[in-house]
Amino acid sequence: MPRLHCHEFPWFSPSDQNRRENGVLAARLMLNAALTAPVTGGVDHVEGEIAWGYDEQEQIARKMEELAHTLHNKRLEEIFKYEAVMAREADCILFLGDYRSKETPFDVDCGYCNVMAGCAFVYSRHRTAMGQIDATDRHLQETPLDGPFCMIRVGDLGFSIGSALWMARTLLVDCRPFFSMGLAGLKLGYCRNSDIVVGLPVATLSKNPFVDIHYNYHVVNMRKMVDAVRKHYIITRQGGPDYRLLSLERFKQMGRADEPDGEKEEE
Repeated sequence: MPRLHCHEFPWFSPSDQNRRENGVLAARLMLNAALTAPVTGGVDHVEGEIAWGYDEQEQIARKMEELAHTLHNKRLEEIFKYEAVMAREADCILFLGDYRSKETPFDVDCGYCNVMAGCAFVYSRHRTAMGQIDATDRHLQETPLDGPFCMIRVGDLGFSIGSALWMARTLLVDCRPFFSMGLAGLKLGYCRNSDIVVGLPVATLSKNPFVDIHYNYHVVNMRKMVDAVRKHYIITRQGGPDYRLLSLERFKQMGRADEPDGEKEEE
């Protein structure tokens, strides 16, 4: 029988890849839970996409870092930079998007989006043709998301996200919803039919990588620390003699010869 070994380190080793595949399997079941979540009117509204692999996750993380410096919001800058690290550390990222929140409001004038104006609030702020919203015109967008959105549809997306998180909890995998990853995925074409997307990174690690995050996490994290240790270790190796040219005993004697007389007497 073939043997399947799982271990989270070294990163992207065959054993780590086996572990990551477990996370992808969990994400597939989470997507299924999202697709079957309760929905207003019983009409489909959500689409999902799973991204995994070093190149794909690095692309998403770099887009998040780019957005951190282009949204011109100091608080969001910190959040996007810190959460870009989490995008790299996840096993995979599940994207859930709602493709009806902008293009096809629920049309019941509930006022959930703007109280008195009803659905006119959504229609009046988008181009329309024959009573339908023209979703192809995006050049007027001035905010990260091209709203306003029908809040009933957004609430439906929340039900789908909740169902996906319930499945993650049932499967005992770590997961957390992120607006930042969803926006980066949206800009990169994930859930291409949707105008609002949320990213749900999934991890099967010994420590949940999405909580207990300190300040400056984008420069002080596990990968940066491991790389710093490698750098200092390699540099300090070059400070002493080669083992073939000088025995360990002789090297120790040389070190004792350099010590002050007072320290030798104390020993």
